[in-house]
Amino acid sequence: MTTAMILAAGFGTRMQPITLTRPKALVEIGGLTLLERNINYLTSFGIKKVVINVHHFAEQIIDFVEKKAHFGIEIIISDERDAILETGGGLLRAKPFLQEKEGFVLMNVDILTNLSLHQTIDYHHTKPNALATLAVSKRNSSRQLLFDKNMQLAGWKSDKESILVQKDNPDLRPLAFSGVHIISPDIFDYIEIQGKFSIITAYLEMAKTQALYGYNHTGDLLLDVGKPEAIAQAMEWFG
Repeated sequence: MTTAMILAAGFGTRMQPITLTRPKALVEIGGLTLLERNINYLTSFGIKKVVINVHHFAEQIIDFVEKKAHFGIEIIISDERDAILETGGGLLRAKPFLQEKEGFVLMNVDILTNLSLHQTIDYHHTKPNALATLAVSKRNSSRQLLFDKNMQLAGWKSDKESILVQKDNPDLRPLAFSGVHIISPDIFDYIEIQGKFSIITAYLEMAKTQALYGYNHTGDLLLDVGKPEAIAQAMEWFG
């Protein structure tokens, strides 16, 4: 697998005031932006093409990529300057760039992790019917995905609500999503939503008839750099 997409279009509201003048993708940790750190992370696992969606301060990201000479790989900008589309709509907009038969990696720009992509991809390939495999772990989170004994996606819950795909299964396991997906290109045949939407919403709808799995990487380092106070933790772990 040599293709990935980085979701970098968001407003980074939780990172304000930093993101009032720059996109979250260009927030620096130890002198390197989140975007550069994640491109380096992906290329360390053999990724040679990266699609980046842009909206908030899009020009800054485009200029940064140009300044870095595309990091020596193929980088494609998926332009959402006309309207931000969230994770699902952003993925759908980028469909023309993500047609490789072996599939692709999808990740959030604000995730820092030492998760082994090789192991995650290998696990995905043990599930020949999987439309997607989601990296998950056991940790505190207000939102949890639910999996059956085979680690097949079976629902979602938060502090306020829950959505169950396997309604008669009392033994569902809650795990927090890590913001990294391994996706089959066949997924585009099953996305029925249009416009602005969350990919998790689409996954839960697909899970009614199709197989999506979780890859449990509990124990790995994982940090969502979504708030200014997370920068200090990021410096300690990844700086």
